[in-house]
Amino acid sequence: MSESTNERRRFQRIAFDATTELAQGERRWTVELHDLSLKGLLVKRPRDWHCDPDQPFEARIELSAEAQVSMEVLLIHTQQDLLGFVCRHIDLDSIGHLRRLVELNLGDETLLECELASLGGE
Repeated sequence: MSESTNERRRFQRIAFDATTELAQGERRWTVELHDLSLKGLLVKRPRDWHCDPDQPFEARIELSAEAQVSMEVLLIHTQQDLLGFVCRHIDLDSIGHLRRLVELNLGDETLLECELASLGGE
């Protein structure tokens, strides 16, 4: 990754293995989660990928039997076999779970607060 790309990226990506599903209308895909951040997620493109790239998707990430992150996302880029999505809407419960996950992985509450401030400023 280039230095300028790192400078532009304000949100730390977290490699995380969790059952993840994308949905668009009646279509559903179980996808392999590559990483996620407070701003979106990156997944491996499924084999049967036929979608409308201009319409929103619902992403659901199962953190545990009791906790999941659900967000409305837009496809913003494709790179080889990876699909990058930006979060357009997330509910309060999901943002709480995601915040805790990011906090645990960053290990630095100051970094988390900076990311949350950046998220609110966009």
